[in-house]
Amino acid sequence: MKFNLSKEQRQMMIEDIQSFFLKERDEEISEFAAENLLAFFQNSLASHFYYYAVNDAITVLQTQYSSVEEEVRTLERPLRW
Repeated sequence: MKFNLSKEQRQMMIEDIQSFFLKERDEEISEFAAENLLAFFQNSLASHFYYYAVNDAITVLQTQYSSVEEEVRTLERPLRW
């Protein structure tokens, strides 16, 4: 799954990766190394998060649909024959 990132988004993510390595590992990594790590995340991990988010959205929509259905059913009136 390929994500189209703007130049600004990509640069911000690279800087975030570099900042993470500096804060958490006390290690400076080059922009090139951060770009490679970002590419790994995009190519190997992002689809897992994407599909998790899709399933989460489906769950939310199902809950909302159920709620709407209950509201509509309150409008039902008995039929007179």
